[in-house]
Amino acid sequence: MSEDTVDIPEQGKPGGGTMSPQEFVRRGAVFLLLFALVVVFSFAQPAFININNLMSILQAVSVVAIIGAGVTVTLAIGGFDLSVGAVAASSVMAASYAMIVLDLDAYQTVPLVLAFGAIVGLANAVLIVRLKVPDLLATLATMFLLTGLQLIPTAGRSISAGLILPDGMVAIGKVDPAFLTIGRSSLLGVIPFPVILMLLVAFVLHVLTERTRIGRLLYATGGNEAATRLAGANIGRLKTFAYVLSGVLASLGGIIVAARVGRGDVSSGASLLMDSVAASLIGFAVLGLRRPNVLGTTIGAVFVGVLLNGLTMLNAPYYTQDFIKGAVLVGALALTYGIGRGKA
Repeated sequence: MSEDTVDIPEQGKPGGGTMSPQEFVRRGAVFLLLFALVVVFSFAQPAFININNLMSILQAVSVVAIIGAGVTVTLAIGGFDLSVGAVAASSVMAASYAMIVLDLDAYQTVPLVLAFGAIVGLANAVLIVRLKVPDLLATLATMFLLTGLQLIPTAGRSISAGLILPDGMVAIGKVDPAFLTIGRSSLLGVIPFPVILMLLVAFVLHVLTERTRIGRLLYATGGNEAATRLAGANIGRLKTFAYVLSGVLASLGGIIVAARVGRGDVSSGASLLMDSVAASLIGFAVLGLRRPNVLGTTIGAVFVGVLLNGLTMLNAPYYTQDFIKGAVLVGALALTYGIGRGKA
């Protein structure tokens, strides 16, 4: 049996023939709900459909979509990276520390922070592949480690120009203006640069996971690890690749946040984990695939962004937003998994 015989699990493949109404609703549940949200919010608040607001939504969800893409790759191999929020938050602090305290420029800082994400992903892979620690436990431990570690160099303070260090010295550096363009520039004054990065990441990973042999092997690992190993695939390398990629994408998300806010905010990554996971899970419902997929994750991030932006424009109380987000997530997944199950 050769390595090329390993294939993606079949549960997400569309069937042939005429599509029934139930199947149409199941595959298009997220798109139908997204369309309904846009229509409702546009009637309730006409400013919602303004191009500037739509670009603002995409810019707001770009970080979640990029980090969620990394989570999706780890889900594809049957794992789960809980450390992505902490990696992103630590990357915000690391980027700011590199420029403000170490006086590095943007061209030194960005590769350094991406390398940090890769090292964290590699550490996760060592715990999981070499030491056989379960994915959830390994990445949970890393999450707690990074959450505490990012506060130590500045004694728990946010990083900005003129920062007083724990030893009493004053940081003399500043955020490189070239670095700020990552989070604040736009193409033709319309499309924010973070949106371009989001689309680029989504396209590259979609092609990688859906159109290449390594993508088939990633899904095969998550579907049946033992069979994939017997087919000759190197499971350890596949898992290491997935977690390193997840770490790098989380760091990229942190770089975008740091470039947007222009400082190292200790609370910057508070919601990134849950929002990224939500986007990844909504991705299961896109086109009824019922499996992790990068295109679905990107759509899921936009879905959550549209929902939260619309609720904000309608002055919905902030304390109701998580409840509504959860209710809509339950609805999307119920439509995907519930409809037509009796015929299975």
